Amino acid sequence: MPRTAARPHYNLTFAVLLLGVGAFSLLQSLVVPVLPTLMERLHTTQSTATWLMTGYLLSASVATPILARIGDKVSKERMLIVTLVALAAGSALAGASHSVGPMIVARVIQGTGGAVVPLAFGIIRDEFPPAKVRSAVGVTAALTAVGAGLGLIMAGPIVDHLDYHWLFWAPMVLICAAAIATYLFVPESPVRVPGPIDWRAGLLLSVWLVALLLAVSEGQKWGWGSLRILGLFAAAVVFAGYWIVTELRSASPLIDMRVMRIPAVWTTNLVALLFGIGMYTSMTFLPQLVQTPEKLAGYGFTASVTRSGLYMLPMTGGMFALGVLAGRLASRYGSKRVLVAGSLISIVPFAMLALRHDHAWQIYTASALIGIGLGLAFSAMSAIVVEAVLPAQTGAASGMNANIRTIGGAIGSAVAASILSSGVTAAHPFPQDSGYTSTFWFLTIGAGLAAAASLAIPTARRHRSDHSVGSPRLTTVNR
Repeated sequence: MPRTAARPHYNLTFAVLLLGVGAFSLLQSLVVPVLPTLMERLHTTQSTATWLMTGYLLSASVATPILARIGDKVSKERMLIVTLVALAAGSALAGASHSVGPMIVARVIQGTGGAVVPLAFGIIRDEFPPAKVRSAVGVTAALTAVGAGLGLIMAGPIVDHLDYHWLFWAPMVLICAAAIATYLFVPESPVRVPGPIDWRAGLLLSVWLVALLLAVSEGQKWGWGSLRILGLFAAAVVFAGYWIVTELRSASPLIDMRVMRIPAVWTTNLVALLFGIGMYTSMTFLPQLVQTPEKLAGYGFTASVTRSGLYMLPMTGGMFALGVLAGRLASRYGSKRVLVAGSLISIVPFAMLALRHDHAWQIYTASALIGIGLGLAFSAMSAIVVEAVLPAQTGAASGMNANIRTIGGAIGSAVAASILSSGVTAAHPFPQDSGYTSTFWFLTIGAGLAAAASLAIPTARRHRSDHSVGSPRLTTVNR
């Protein structure tokens, strides 16, 4: 079928982008609730199985900002196709894997799919009427969180009624459809940044991100005071500093540090870090809490993987409903106010769970409130970043924002794992209930800091020019 010569309506482009983003977001979390099942089926240990998440996390942290920036320079549409093809290939390999080694490799390949989201934001910025951009970005951002929530719900039924291979094959079908539709219906990006790609900056970015996330992910297992962990943290600091200097001196930076210094960008990135802590930690450890056998641990709900997903259903519904409404609310009240509201709402469920989490209604209520807060905040954060930068910087800026959320998730999960593991012994292999209480207080504090940081975000202006000085010149592709 030949590619269409006419420029498609932006709603058709939007539908294709949502298909790709939705398929990617499912893969973020489908593995999380079924890790014990995968350990059994793949005949591996827990320490090795955790690399199914760690490998994905490291790959995504490197690929997301780099591929998004390449899209800004080369073509967002072409890089989206490349990213979707890589994501489909990783899913196919994971689905065909019968041992943990190939599946870890597959998960690393899947991690490159993180660039789907910032590339989609960039295409929306290029193709949509200005009045529609905020709403479209909000819905797309909300879908990333909704998809992650759906992954927690769908994982159990897929494994129970099909097989663990379908955790990857089912999203692969959607990804392949999205790749074909992108080629056929998503127009070529009209806005590009001239100049070569600074591969040295990309290498430095990769080194410090991997060092940081590896230290955070493995700190509990290797020991926070061990030479390996301290060395990784030191390497992260050194290479991050070298990367910043390199970017500032580059005539064609991979990530323009001048853009990262825009007040609306760096404050929103700080909020993203704190929200990443809350989102990823709650999605990881709330299912673990409800799956804990009450007779053996003295708390928990003895839920199966499938039933534990039902506890996450209000969260997914809340993220979807408020994510869809967030664009309209932002148009009326401003993205900053929507983000502040989402941050304040997010404090309530974590405090509620810290005080009591021994009845099902408490879990359901908290789950719904978490979803409402995340739905508002994710949509607003993405809109603020997109509105604050020039069109040619959309991919890189939103890619770093997504990356910072991932870093926050890694930090939050590592801290929570350390808190919960402190009471685990051979005689009592489950965390103490007080460990969950401490974890939820930790998340409450994080949500409170996110609310404070959101208040520091400058109010958006319709026509910004303060960051245009020194920004790279744009080129428009004639068609």
